[in-house]
Amino acid sequence: MNTPSWRPDERPRERLLAHGADSLSDAELLAIFLRTGTTGMPVMTMARTLINRFGSLRA
Repeated sequence: MNTPSWRPDERPRERLLAHGADSLSDAELLAIFLRTGTTGMPVMTMARTLINRFGSLRA
């Protein structure tokens, strides 16, 4: 998740710590829970795919 090309203020985990959960999208929160992606699918892509498929973090 902490891709070297991301600035620290763009990284979900750092934003969570600095600004709280309300500052993150459902996909960013899910990516934090998932921690890593799979071969060929970064964690943010996986999180967005799951949110799109199920409709929300709660679902």
